[in-house]
Amino acid sequence: MTVIDDIRGQTFAALRGPNFRRYIGGQAISLVGTWMQTIAQSWLVLQLTGSATAIGIVLALQTVPMLILGPYGGVIADRTDKRRLMIGLQSLMGVQALVLGLLVVTGNVELWHVYVLAVLLGLNQCFENPARQSFMLEMVGPDDLRNAVSLQSVLASCSRMIGPAVAGIVIAAGGIGLCFLLNAASFVAVVTSLLTLDVSKLVPSPPAARARGQLREGLAYVRRTPDLAVPLLMMALVGCLAFEFQVVLPVLADQTFDAGAEAYGLLTAAMGAGSVVGGLVVATWGHTGTKPLVLTALAFGVAMAVAAASPTMPILVATMVVVGALSVTFTSTTNSTLQLTAAPTMRGRVMALWSVAFLGSTAIGGPIAGWVCEQGGGRAGLLLGAGACLVAAAMGAAVMRRRAASELTPAR
Repeated sequence: MTVIDDIRGQTFAALRGPNFRRYIGGQAISLVGTWMQTIAQSWLVLQLTGSATAIGIVLALQTVPMLILGPYGGVIADRTDKRRLMIGLQSLMGVQALVLGLLVVTGNVELWHVYVLAVLLGLNQCFENPARQSFMLEMVGPDDLRNAVSLQSVLASCSRMIGPAVAGIVIAAGGIGLCFLLNAASFVAVVTSLLTLDVSKLVPSPPAARARGQLREGLAYVRRTPDLAVPLLMMALVGCLAFEFQVVLPVLADQTFDAGAEAYGLLTAAMGAGSVVGGLVVATWGHTGTKPLVLTALAFGVAMAVAAASPTMPILVATMVVVGALSVTFTSTTNSTLQLTAAPTMRGRVMALWSVAFLGSTAIGGPIAGWVCEQGGGRAGLLLGAGACLVAAAMGAAVMRRRAASELTPAR
């Protein structure tokens, strides 16, 4: 089979399903709005305070609920109709963006407003994210799951390129507040897509019966399943310290290279471009399991170290393309590995822990990255992430070696 045949038959396999096409169309619009808000929020906080630590605090407040309540969000996802839960929560996220936009355009926004709304958004996400992650399998089935997850990552990466570029234009033309208002409007698309899915084509997981101790049950299940525990631990370390680009990149652009908001948008878009390439590669030829995760984490760490050493902005932009490709490869591989390994009645709780590891860990990593950037600059923030990736790779490799040694040891 040729490369062209692989791309034709495998790269976009999940799009054969009309439900996934409808869903991904709504997500395409909403994710552009989300990235517009992400850029606008970081720039708003930097304008209000001039502090990288303040950006980290906002991200931490947005992710603390995930860190604390995320596992319980997985319990709710396992118990309920995930599509209906997503419809309600996505609607509330649109309201949050609308309120923040109105505060900015009326000139009444203060830093504490951003803090409070970040907490409310985080509360929403700790229930919406595990439902959305585990809903993917119900929509496309196990055969197309890895492909669908990778295509979702590609979409997010395209949005990372388009959203910041649009945000830069909107901020220049209409101000920061307009980014938030446009993001609020974008949620109409994703809610409409969920409302119009053909529910007869969905294959919902059997709901877990309501019972006491379900959160402890999920944690115990992961603890006794190494194929789940190891990827989650690797994701927690990398998610905590390497995925703090919303803190590190504004400092690199504004303070390290003295290049302004346009350079911040360019760096973010460069990561998005790389993520598209990485996501398409994973969609076509990707694998699941601990070994691919170890190799990807190792390469991710090396790429971040090279980015930290970049002497000029053009070299940094080029390197961030590679960083973006490896970042989406790592997250997509982890996501698919966990979903395909987890039992159906546990999938919501497992993916809630993935959300805690990926998103909730920012509550810890965001302020750390902000402090490191204030002490050592944006390059130090990248080196912090590089170290985390290399430690995660070493941890996964150690587990693989122990497993191989135990398999070679004869039974007594």
